[in-house]
Order: sequence, then C-alpha cells, then structure tokens
Amino acid sequence: MYEQVARNKRNTWLLLLAFGFLIAIVTWAVAFIFQAGAYAIPIAVVVALALAWSSYWFSDKIALSVTRAKPADGPEYARLNNLVEGLCIAAGLPKPRVYVVEDPAPNAFATGRNPKHAAIAVTTGLLDMMNRVELEGVLAHELSHIKNYDILVQTIAVTAVGAVVLISDFALRAMWFSGGRSRDRSGGDSANPIGALLMIVALIFLALAPLAAKLMQFSMSRRREYLADASGVLLTRYPPGLTSALEKLRDDNAVVHHAPRATEQMWIESPLPAKPLTSRGRKQSWLDRAFATHPPLDDRIAALKEM
Repeated sequence: MYEQVARNKRNTWLLLLAFGFLIAIVTWAVAFIFQAGAYAIPIAVVVALALAWSSYWFSDKIALSVTRAKPADGPEYARLNNLVEGLCIAAGLPKPRVYVVEDPAPNAFATGRNPKHAAIAVTTGLLDMMNRVELEGVLAHELSHIKNYDILVQTIAVTAVGAVVLISDFALRAMWFSGGRSRDRSGGDSANPIGALLMIVALIFLALAPLAAKLMQFSMSRRREYLADASGVLLTRYPPGLTSALEKLRDDNAVVHHAPRATEQMWIESPLPAKPLTSRGRKQSWLDRAFATHPPLDDRIAALKEM
C-alpha cells in the first residue's frame, strides 16, 4: 500500500508534465492557425505553465464551484463533521473542509492538492440514505483518497481536460466561422507546402487533443478505487459498512444534477447516467471497461467481501 502511495506521488508529477505538454501543443496549434508566427512557442509555453500552475493551486475551488458544494455548517451536519473528525484522528490526517451538495442522488467526492489542503463533499441524498456505519465507510473511502494523494491527480486532470477541450473547441469554432481563412489573409500559406502541411498538422492536433486528454484521464488506474476501498476498510476496521454503502449505491439509479463529465472520476461512483449495457445484471464490454473511470460496483463489493 505504501508503495502504491509513493507511485501515486510520482505519477502526479508525470501527469503534470504530460498535461502541460498537451496544452502546449494545443496552444501552439491555435497560435499558428491565427498567425501568432514566431511568438507561437513562447505563447504555448506561457499558457501551459499558467494552466498547470492554476490546476495545482485552484483545482479544488473549481471542483467545489462547478458541483455547487456549500460548507457543511450548522447543527444539522454535526454527525457528518463528527464522523470526519473521528476518522481523521484515527488516520493521522488534518481535518479537511467539509461540504454538502444539495442533490437527492447519493454520492461523495474528495478534492484538493494534499492532505493539508483538502475537502470532502457529500450529497444530501447520501446523508439521507446511509446509516452511521455506511456513512463512515464512505467517508473513510474519501479520506483514503486524500491520504493516498489521489486527490491531486484527480483534480489536476479535471482542470487540464477542461482547458484542453475549451481551447480546442474555441479554435475549431473560430476556424469554422471564419471559413478557414485565418492563415490565408496574407496569401502566403496557400503557395507554401510547408505552411500548408503545418496547418494540417495543427488542425489534426486540435481535433484529436480532447480525445487524447480524455484518454490520459481514463489512463489513471482504476486500482485507485480498489486501493481507497481497502484503505477505508483498514481505517474503520469494519468491511460490512462500506460494502453495504456500495450495495445501496449500486441499487440506486439517481444521478447528480450538477456533476460535469470532467468531474466524473472524483466521485465514489460515477454521477452520470449509466449506459443500458452496463446496468446491474449485465456485464460491461471491454470497450466500456477501457473508457470507464470506475471499476464496476459489483467487482468492488466482491473484493470487499473477500477481506
């Protein structure tokens, strides 16, 4: 387990470099298409560094904002805060900020850049559905993501994927509405085969960059969920609690209303509508598994029952 935590930390920096490189390529393509000329590479580097820096420092605020999470203040959330505090003492972690998402669908997520700057959010549906030991199991799972440094990788991916998609979409739409004349205004590239080739390459980069970003996001091992389940059970010393919680999540079909697709991997289970072929009682295809952000809940439940 400790080896996996160390590997997660190393993968964090590799992920930062990979996303920075991808954002730099996308920005270069945009700068080239819109005639930034010799300034294309410096612009790409500056934008990549700025987005990587903002991902590191502000990704938790972005994630909490887009999911409309609010601080869990007030006496109605006393049980929630007490459970989090007790688990943090047992885990040797500083207490994260605790948030609530007003949504009837049961779900939860953790975000932040490290254990000292972390937050946990749960939906009101989760608080209504789970009993004490089940809620404790879910919170232990999320705290394990914090302790294992999964949260930094997840939040960086959310921000970086969104940035790549936004830049690519903006550039392609601008090219479409300008009739593809961004490089033809000076009349130089139409007679320059190298310029024409670079234009094609830039357009290919812009078209494929969102897919590449998503594949990088999917490449984050689903073993992180298994590890968080195992770490959570180790923390509570009561496997039936998390097992029962996952069974309730599996049997519930509600979806979180304010959960953008880019935040999917942050939640304890996917907050998006399940495809008909992946509903309970039917196996996922290899393609579904390859592009899934979470292992099937039945597999996670089976693994917990073997503990």
